[in-house]
Amino acid sequence: MLIHLLRVEAFRRFDSAEIALRPGFNLLTGDNGSGKTSVLEALHLLAHGRSFRGRVRDGLIRQGEPALQAYVEWEAEGVARRAGLRHAGGSWEARLDGEDVRQLGQLCEALAVITFEPGSHALVDGSAEVRRRYLDWGLFHVEHGFMPQWRRYARALKQRNALLRQTGGASAQLDAWEHELAQSGEELTLLREAYVTGLQPSLTRLLPNLLPAAGGVELLLQPGWKRQELSLADALLLSRERDLALGYTSLGPHRADLRISLRDLPGREGLSRGQTKQLALALLLGQAAHLAALGGGWPALQLDDLGSELDRHHQRRLLEVLAESGAQVLITGTEAPVGLAAVGVDVAMFHVEHGKIGGA
Repeated sequence: MLIHLLRVEAFRRFDSAEIALRPGFNLLTGDNGSGKTSVLEALHLLAHGRSFRGRVRDGLIRQGEPALQAYVEWEAEGVARRAGLRHAGGSWEARLDGEDVRQLGQLCEALAVITFEPGSHALVDGSAEVRRRYLDWGLFHVEHGFMPQWRRYARALKQRNALLRQTGGASAQLDAWEHELAQSGEELTLLREAYVTGLQPSLTRLLPNLLPAAGGVELLLQPGWKRQELSLADALLLSRERDLALGYTSLGPHRADLRISLRDLPGREGLSRGQTKQLALALLLGQAAHLAALGGGWPALQLDDLGSELDRHHQRRLLEVLAESGAQVLITGTEAPVGLAAVGVDVAMFHVEHGKIGGA
């Protein structure tokens, strides 16, 4: 994955700006509030369909403008690609390689970008939803059958929840949608389990460099119901009375979580803030390395405000890993990370100031 060009309009502080990125390391410097993070945010929005700093309508669109626009050109497996997104907060339009996009998931499948930013610690100490999103993003890129299965499950879940909210429910309809929910949910869980198993070796290889104190790591999918005891169909049937009272489906893959066990460190609740960030970074880079190992190539990697997120020692370890990978990397900071010069790699320099991006 090689990003060539990113262009934004009416995006936070930017009226109109573009940046031509290079292979390897790209460093964006500037004062706090200059717009460095917004560059990464725009690329993340195109690749994930969402910002890592909240909803589009919450300040992402430049004040006084009806909508933001973002455009990207990249190369994947030797094929030139392009995508554009216009987002008004409550509605959006997108094109991918000249064709209209019906689902933002199509962009997620096509453009692989992984971002480490100040909120990434939530991957370890945040809600299960964050870890499910992490797993599912990875599956979008390594398992082509995942997205149809995920949509099938989401549709059945929506229908069952709607029936549960009706007075008394409709038994025959519930039977039908529970059958669909159970079938798609079991398939979804099998795909997630296989992904977690495949992810484990990549994370194990990276952990000694990124969190050596851990000693080792084990990942385990918690499927969202007592799968060892019951099929999903039986679990849904047994929970129906409770779910009717609640008005929603209380178990299933939409309640799944990823359990992370470290051999020589306590559970995620007992980690220091620094260890939590290091583990989150290891999870993200493990996902990137897993994608590369399967032949998809390294995704573009974004490291926001690296200097304040990791100490000098761990910065250098990380940069050495990235230099060896050959991945395209975007780094932001008020100044260059101290370990960057020591790694001995060529760095494309950019300076962001007053909503403008220029060469440093």
